[in-house]
Amino acid sequence: MSALQISTDRTELDVPLIYRFLSEQSTWAVGIPRPVGDRAIENSLCFGGYVDGRQVAFARVVTDYATFGSLADVFVVPEYRRRGYATELLETVLAHPSLQGLRRMSLASANAHALFEKFGFTAPQQPDTLLERYFPNIYVS
Repeated sequence: MSALQISTDRTELDVPLIYRFLSEQSTWAVGIPRPVGDRAIENSLCFGGYVDGRQVAFARVVTDYATFGSLADVFVVPEYRRRGYATELLETVLAHPSLQGLRRMSLASANAHALFEKFGFTAPQQPDTLLERYFPNIYVS
């Protein structure tokens, strides 16, 4: 098994791969327009995971770098799953120097709770204090 190399260098990202995965295979961003995906990448701290020079994993954090971060768009392409790459990616994301000392790190996940719980993510401690505006089908016409 080849080692996963992780980088925050935005110039190394395979943006077409990220876009294809999010718009066609994800459970959360199906139909996302390419300009919206591009803006999300441009305005986030992005992590690309690479095996033998090919991008196989991605995650991004939307943050103010002081108090709050939101982990988003975490994925490993299907043919590279079950190799521990998601765990390696999350370890690197959460250890990033710019994300230390944040009061809250949030994420939304429909099906990977067990993975995220290994890193200390839990259901909200005070769910009655959290509100959201949520438009799950915004990209689907």
